[in-house]
Amino acid sequence: MTITDVEAVHLRLSAVDADRCDGTQDTLLIFVTASDGTVGVGEVDSAPLVAKAVVEAEPSHLIARGLRSILLGRNPLDIEVAWHAMVEGSRYFSGGATMHAISGVDIALWDLAGKVLGVPVARLLGGPRSDRLTAYASLLMPDTPLLAAKAAADHAEQGYRAMKFGWGPIGQDRDFNEELVKEIRRAVGDDIDVMIDAGQVWDTKTALRMAAMYEDYGIAWLEEPVAPDNITGYRELSRRTSLTIAGGEQESSYAAFETLIDEGELDLIQPDLARCGGLTAGRRLAWLAHTRHRRLVPHAFKSGVLVAASTHFAASIPNGGLIEHTVSTSPIARDLVRREIAFADGTVKVPLDQPGLGVEVDADVMEQLRVD
Repeated sequence: MTITDVEAVHLRLSAVDADRCDGTQDTLLIFVTASDGTVGVGEVDSAPLVAKAVVEAEPSHLIARGLRSILLGRNPLDIEVAWHAMVEGSRYFSGGATMHAISGVDIALWDLAGKVLGVPVARLLGGPRSDRLTAYASLLMPDTPLLAAKAAADHAEQGYRAMKFGWGPIGQDRDFNEELVKEIRRAVGDDIDVMIDAGQVWDTKTALRMAAMYEDYGIAWLEEPVAPDNITGYRELSRRTSLTIAGGEQESSYAAFETLIDEGELDLIQPDLARCGGLTAGRRLAWLAHTRHRRLVPHAFKSGVLVAASTHFAASIPNGGLIEHTVSTSPIARDLVRREIAFADGTVKVPLDQPGLGVEVDADVMEQLRVD
């Protein structure tokens, strides 16, 4: 069996607000086809056209080759070998967008392998530790405290026992941020976990003041309060606040996560499988977190393809058990896959009765959103 095609498909809503940090407005799907006709699907979280170019680039020389040219003719079950071949073959233009593209291809290879072997990806990753995971609702922070309270109440009514609000108006000033979290807490009470994703908006001293305020509201974690490269700021926060400090969704290298844990002293890392190197790299990061006695919760704010990959991953790692559940109403988030990961009573069910990732892309929806 060999790889006969690697296709990158750019999807985009008809209207996109570039001022919103919302990954469900566009995406890049990857389809890897084997010689027996089996097709695996993956997803990239990046600037879609940049990552698409990484996949499709014609070879320039030995270490400047597009991913498609590197993989054609290889055995699709040799996933680890393929991963290293992609990294080495694209070394001349390596970095963020290149690793993002590798991530999507890698996810597609795991899906393809599961389909060929007739087993779910969680079993290929070493076996599921549970068939259910706690799911937290993940949404952009509404513009006003009243709207934030309504969104919190609505998701609590849907069964979520944890929810995260991020970006949007967070960062305007301390009093406004307190009004937002106060109304959210008032709407859902103290029994539901509330997380805040600050969106990298503060310097270290501001972040410390904000963390002190959030401590009064029992925030489950404070995510990306400072810039990703502000390692000193992360360390100060981790040492001087009782809050769990989380971050890492921006990172695309193992070394960056080592730095966040060992120097930034983060309590919780959040690799995005569509950016950090896919499931192959994700497994290494899970063991890194485990050996450092840190938690890992994968970031996943795209379509049902990434949600499925993240669900299999979180079910199979020693420090998993929690999954981000995008609640965006975008067609990319809600309609792109026919079999969504099933949510009920605050949890999602790992699709262990289906081979591969266990989801199927709706071809009609894909064609409606496709950008040629």
